[in-house]
Amino acid sequence: MKKLLVVFALAFAAQAAGPSYAVHRTAASKASLLAADQASWKPAQVITWVPAPYQTRFRALWNETGLYVRFDSDDTNPWSTMKKRDDHLWEEEVVEIFLDITGKGYDYAEFEVSPANVICDVRMARPAPNPSSDLTWNMENLESNVIRNEKGWIALLYLPWDGFKTLPGVTAADLPPKPGKAWRFNVFRIKRPNGPKDPQTGAVLAAWAPTGQRSFHVPSAFREFVFRP
Repeated sequence: MKKLLVVFALAFAAQAAGPSYAVHRTAASKASLLAADQASWKPAQVITWVPAPYQTRFRALWNETGLYVRFDSDDTNPWSTMKKRDDHLWEEEVVEIFLDITGKGYDYAEFEVSPANVICDVRMARPAPNPSSDLTWNMENLESNVIRNEKGWIALLYLPWDGFKTLPGVTAADLPPKPGKAWRFNVFRIKRPNGPKDPQTGAVLAAWAPTGQRSFHVPSAFREFVFRP
């Protein structure tokens, strides 16, 4: 296992440069951010990926208590059948974010939200090609909301800093992050246009930073997630 982790770390260190994401600080209230208030989210950088008609936009903001994440997903017919936390949401429709605080390329956090506001939070102990995940890891005091509108659905997450402290290698000194600190991350969208009767045909599995593999769990594709004042 130790040898494998060294290989992951070396591969991660050799990654190509790519675009970063600037996470700006916010003075807005948690309630307004989780309600997708447009004025509250205006300072956030927006990144867009996935071709029409399933275009997806991502935003993030932070304050002294935690990280706020937002996905706007274009979709005239979002669907889901799973109802329990940590169900295998990736088998249906979902948005996802991976956050690697230590930058080691393993033991990073994964958060998924379905159109029904079901959450799957995971500690990824080991990435591709031989992924290993810990579904027993849950972030304490995580909050989420899903809003349906005429364009599709909006998924919102509040991720408190204290909830990250149970990840291996993360210390109290890491949280909250200081301005200028860079984590590693990637964001994803899964759309299955044929619904629950045929979820595999025509499935759209899209990464903002393409992985070049069939798996999303490729830390060498992660980009910088930089905290700004």
